[in-house]
Amino acid sequence: MDITRRDFLNGARIAVAGTLLAPELSAALEALARQPLSQQDAGYYPPALTGMRGSHDGSFEIAHRLRDERGWMGRGESTGETFDLVVVGAGLSGLAAAYQFRKAAGANARILLLDNHDDFGGHAKRNEFRHRDRLLIGYGGTEQIYPGPSAFGKDARALLAEVGVDTDRFYAAFDQKLYHSLGLEQALFFDKETFGADRLVRGEGTLPWAEFLTKTPLSENARRDIERLYAEDRDYLPGLSVEEKRARLGKMSYNEFLLKVANVHRDVLPYFQTRPHRLGAIGSDARSALGAWRSGLPGFRSLGLGAPPSTDSHEPHDIFHFPDGNASLARLFVRSLIPAAVPGKDMEDVVTSRVDYARLDEASSKVRIRLNSTVVAVTHVGDPASAGAVEVAYVTGEKTHRVKAANCVMACYNATVPYLCPEMPEAQRKALSYAVRAPLVYTNVLVSNWRPWQKLGVHHILALNGYHTEAKLDFPVSLGAYRHPATPDEPIVLHLEKTPLSPGLPRREQHRAGRMELLSTPFSTFEREIRDQLGRMLGAGGFDPARDIEAITVNRWPHGYATGRDPLTDPEWPEGEDPWAVARKPFGRIAIASSDSGPGALTQVAFDEALRAVRELDET
Repeated sequence: MDITRRDFLNGARIAVAGTLLAPELSAALEALARQPLSQQDAGYYPPALTGMRGSHDGSFEIAHRLRDERGWMGRGESTGETFDLVVVGAGLSGLAAAYQFRKAAGANARILLLDNHDDFGGHAKRNEFRHRDRLLIGYGGTEQIYPGPSAFGKDARALLAEVGVDTDRFYAAFDQKLYHSLGLEQALFFDKETFGADRLVRGEGTLPWAEFLTKTPLSENARRDIERLYAEDRDYLPGLSVEEKRARLGKMSYNEFLLKVANVHRDVLPYFQTRPHRLGAIGSDARSALGAWRSGLPGFRSLGLGAPPSTDSHEPHDIFHFPDGNASLARLFVRSLIPAAVPGKDMEDVVTSRVDYARLDEASSKVRIRLNSTVVAVTHVGDPASAGAVEVAYVTGEKTHRVKAANCVMACYNATVPYLCPEMPEAQRKALSYAVRAPLVYTNVLVSNWRPWQKLGVHHILALNGYHTEAKLDFPVSLGAYRHPATPDEPIVLHLEKTPLSPGLPRREQHRAGRMELLSTPFSTFEREIRDQLGRMLGAGGFDPARDIEAITVNRWPHGYATGRDPLTDPEWPEGEDPWAVARKPFGRIAIASSDSGPGALTQVAFDEALRAVRELDET
């Protein structure tokens, strides 16, 4: 039987993902896997690929070359195509911009979306696995429709409804009782490298603090002071007004607050160091004390600040979640824009629909999505102040192409725009460069069963200083024909999270260092660490990595969360003069979208910035 190149590449990636190969063989296979395939090829289906995903090999090298060479040589060969709109980036903000532009311009508007990845959706990444004949789905990026529909503006809520999202449906789809009914709860894992012993401990927040802390390997000093932080009624900032307290807390790190204001022992710090990772993508050394209060960390109960904003809402944010996170939301946008590419009719069948990637870029379609295409230049045809069109150059494989458009929306990372649009004013280019995204890793692991989790009584583990700082059973969502595993004897996807940082540096420097770490870490290192960590955390429950792990997908995002002002290092800019306000100003026929422009790593922000960008184009 003939083996196609696609079959071989899939087999190669699975081999790299499933075993620790000899370095030279692994490198050879990974090099082969980096060679781009055309989305027109039979069998092209990125969600089913395992191994290193997210910002995968082949998606960033051209952009790095553009950065290092300070420009792109040559305009490329014209394709002869002309569009009403070109969108740079087919993530949620780019898809929303394309949808809104077509809505305003009419069904005959010709739109092209260009993306450097091999799949659309940006960080809304879908990971598929197969256990025998069963499909299991995980999310490799944007997790949920956050911060929940009640917080969305009118236009963003309308956008959700128009593409087919009925948020009330999630209340039935998300089984909020499954893990609780099995007696499973959250636990902490203390590693021997940091705390002197490997130990999985349940009961934080449910047992009396003294009883819970006795189970941990923490020192006596740490146990005493942690209990005090949670239980003691004490104003650590007496004599200050609420406004003065907020101002002071906003200018000190949480670690500084703990050591110098609450006067805890230094042994306490490792207990909280990684807690802010999930919401702030930074550790307690660079998270402001005010931010720590907002996220519910202890020490503030008697300061008179009121309830943290994170506890104000009664809306269960976590339930607004497709089995693949927001990847199904991206699919709904694509279905609306290019119906032939995503079969089906509603938010339920989109979960199990198989996208026909060959239909995304057909000449007969008014809207087209061109993948594996890295934009390298966006320039006006003539004076930006009066030009009626822009030229967009992009690279596919080794060849540079060029298209023309009446308008362009930059829905990519803000920091890339200065390299793509060198004719922009220097002040705007500098402001765009200010956006430094937080690096993230979302890892999905297919296991044959989850009996060890049931035996240990856990569904979510905070590994306080682990390689991955979180590990959990996937969200129990059943939607349409897709059914989440209901019993521990069934296979399941484990979700792990990592935020690579360098504690002690300023926030942006930590994020830059984390990005370099991710780009220099091979899949084999991730696999070794995953197997070791899961084995240590779950071994007492009978977990055997060699026997139970069936597949691993690592979604690395060197440019992950969009981040905004750092209260510890940034000044207070006058209204309208902060870098994000300057960066998102329209420039001729070019408008700036993406969550960087908000800034904020929220679905709502991605939508709001897309809607604003399209309005600005309409006003020019």
